[in-house]
Amino acid sequence: MSLELRGITKTFGSFTANDSINLKVETGQIHAILGENGAGKSTLMNIVYGLLRADSGEILIDGKTVNISEPSDALSAGIGMVHQHFMLVPVFSVAENIMLGHEKFNKFRVLDLDEARKAIREISEDFGLQVDPDAIVETLPVGIQQKVEIIKALIYEAKVLILDEPSAVLTPQETDELLNTMRDLKNKGTSIIFITHKLREVRAVADQITIIRRGKVVAAVSPETAEGELASMMVGRAVDLAPEKYAHEMGSAILEVKNLTVRDQLGTAIVKGVNFHVNAGEVLAVAGVQGNGQSELARALINLEEHIEGSVLLDGREIRGSSIKDSLHAGIAFIPESRELDGVIGSFSIAENLILDLHEQAPYSKGINLSAKKVQEEGEKRVAEFDIRTQSIMDSVSTLSGGNKQKVVIARELSRSIKVLVASQPTRGLDVGSIEFVHERILSERDAGRGVVLFSTELDEVIALADRIAVMYRGEILDIVDSKVTREELGLLMAGITSTKASA
Repeated sequence: MSLELRGITKTFGSFTANDSINLKVETGQIHAILGENGAGKSTLMNIVYGLLRADSGEILIDGKTVNISEPSDALSAGIGMVHQHFMLVPVFSVAENIMLGHEKFNKFRVLDLDEARKAIREISEDFGLQVDPDAIVETLPVGIQQKVEIIKALIYEAKVLILDEPSAVLTPQETDELLNTMRDLKNKGTSIIFITHKLREVRAVADQITIIRRGKVVAAVSPETAEGELASMMVGRAVDLAPEKYAHEMGSAILEVKNLTVRDQLGTAIVKGVNFHVNAGEVLAVAGVQGNGQSELARALINLEEHIEGSVLLDGREIRGSSIKDSLHAGIAFIPESRELDGVIGSFSIAENLILDLHEQAPYSKGINLSAKKVQEEGEKRVAEFDIRTQSIMDSVSTLSGGNKQKVVIARELSRSIKVLVASQPTRGLDVGSIEFVHERILSERDAGRGVVLFSTELDEVIALADRIAVMYRGEILDIVDSKVTREELGLLMAGITSTKASA
C-alpha cells in the first residue's frame, strides 16, 4: 500500500509547523524522515495518524484521497503507529494488551483471549518476532516490548507502519534485531515511515530519505548519502559529527563513589553497592539501557535522592548527606535528565534561569533584593558565549526550543567554578547541531582538568566522549571498560552478559 501527502500545511497561530509538504511512501518501502527538533516531523506524523488535522492538503492511499480525522480512521485505512513511548499496560499480558479496546468475551462473560493468542503466534511466526502471548509485559526486555507494539499494529492489518524514534531505548543487539524486523516487514509488503535522529541506522535500512527543515521538505536523497552531508542538510550548515578527543595527562581521582546504594520509598535497592572513581581530566561514561539505575545514581551524586547509603567523596571531602545547594557549591555541576522538570523554571526569564544557583550571592543580590542590572548583564554575556538563540533574555525560558533550553542549563552550570560535571542524558531529544555543541562543551571541561560523569543511553555518544565506560545493569556496575571496547562487547554488557568483557 502506498501513502502520499500533497501540500500538507499546519499552523499554530503565527507559527507554521508544516509548509506545503509533499511526500510519497511506496509500497514495501522504508522511508526515513530526518530533521532537527521542531522541524515538523512529529506534527506531520500526527496528521497522518489522525491525532491532528491539517489546515490544507490531502492524504492519498494507493492514489485515492482519504479523510483521516482521528486514529480510528487511520487504523481503518491501514495505517499503524508505534510511538516512542510505548502504549502498553505493564501488568497486563501481551494478549491482554493486544486485545485492549477490542475485547471479546465468551458466553460466561469471561475475557476470551484465545483468538488474540492465535493471532499473536501467527504474526510472530510470519515476521520472526518471537513473542509469548501470555508473558506479562513488565517482565519483558524493552526490545520485546517494542515487538509487542509492532504486533499491535500488524494484528489490525496495518499496511503502512510509522515508527517514531524506535531505537531510542534499545541495546545495539536489540537495534540490530529491530532493523532486521523492518527489513522482514518491507519484504512482506509493509510500507514503513522511519523517524529517527540516528544517521547510521537510517543509512543501514532506508530506501529513501526525506529531510525536513523548518517545516519544509529541503531534500529527498538516497541512503548512500554521507552522514555529514545528511547532518548539514538537516541543520543548514556544516556539522562536526566526530568531536576531537585529544589524549592528555589525567590527574588523580577527584570523585570517589564507595558502596553507594539508593533505595526507593519501599526500601528496595535501585542502585546496589556501586563503586567507581573519576579522575581530573577524565570522562567516565555510565552506559546502560534506560531503567537500570542510571537516573537514580546520577541524582544521588548531588543528593537529589532521599534514601542514599555509602560514600561520595569530592576532592577527598564527603558530600553524601549534604544539601543539594551545598553539593553545587562544593563544586559539582549538574545537567539533569529532564531539563523541563529539573533544569529550568519555565515561567522565569532566561536571564533569571541563568543565575538560579547563584542568585543569593553577590553581585546578583544584596540582602533579599536581586540586582536586575547585574542579572541582565550576566545573562547577555552567557547568551553570547553559549550561542543561546533568543529574541530577548527577558523572555520566559519556556519560549525556547529544546536545544536552547539545554544551552541555558549548560551555560548556568559551567559558568561557575566547578570540579566535576555530572551530565545525565545531555543530548536527549536534541538535533545534530545542538548535539555537536554539547559534545564540544563536555570535552572542553575534560581538557580543562575537570572530572566528567556522563550518563547516556546513546552508544555513539558514549564511545566518542568517554575515556572509560562503566556499564550498569539492574542497579549494579557490571564492569568498567576502556573506550576502545567494541559496540558488540558493550551491547552484550548492557544486556547483562559479562563473558566477553574487556576490563580497563
